[in-house]
Amino acid sequence: MTLQIAQRWFEIRRISDNITLLWEPHVIPLMRCNIWHVRGRDRDLLIDTGMGIASLREAMAHLIDKPITAIATHTHADHVGSHHEFDDCLVHRLEADGMAAPSAGNTLVTSEFEAGELKMLRVAGYEIGETLITALPHAGYKLAAYSVRPARPTRIVEDGHVVDLGDRSFEILHLPGHSPGSIGLWEKQTGTLFSGDAIYDGPLLDELHHSDIADYLRTMRRLRELPVSMVHGGHDPSFGRARLIELVDAYLAWRDPGYSVAAS
Repeated sequence: MTLQIAQRWFEIRRISDNITLLWEPHVIPLMRCNIWHVRGRDRDLLIDTGMGIASLREAMAHLIDKPITAIATHTHADHVGSHHEFDDCLVHRLEADGMAAPSAGNTLVTSEFEAGELKMLRVAGYEIGETLITALPHAGYKLAAYSVRPARPTRIVEDGHVVDLGDRSFEILHLPGHSPGSIGLWEKQTGTLFSGDAIYDGPLLDELHHSDIADYLRTMRRLRELPVSMVHGGHDPSFGRARLIELVDAYLAWRDPGYSVAAS
């Protein structure tokens, strides 16, 4: 398969005065992570870092003018690929080892996926071709050479910890289910939630090798009670509280036979 050379690897869109979205347009939707840059007075946050195929730090150099913390909402390859480019890395205790020593199975070629995993992803609604990317970052790039590089966790967090940016702060919410150490960042003052892959407006994955549906059900019930005004997910477009309730109710109705909206 011959892939074109991308003119640029990252796209960047300013969402507000203090939030910028970056993404990799040449990565297929399954692995196209939302990378959120959040500005603070004393420190910035980088919430997830994409696949690590091209340098994220170089692409966003014009945005960095103070210390920055790279946060992993969880340690799947599409969320931590460029964490190694940043000195300060935050992750939940249950996934710190996955950041420091990534799985050796990371690949851009779908023929190397397990048959059951491919079937599960396609049943969930994802279109997957021969590769996870539709272009190359530069001439001579070798698909077989791809791997997620280790990053050193410098901040280990648990549920309830707070990340302070000087003029704003985010509470860490432990939101397991998709993965054991999935987290969200909750800003109570604005009703803003950065949710990672705990919830987004697309096909949710709860049958990965370390997913746990019982945990996911508890996470969904917790999210339903959160007074959210805006959710910035790990994939797909952002959404408000009404859509959050729709997504949560759809998941609970699917996975919990006894669930009813009237009883919630």
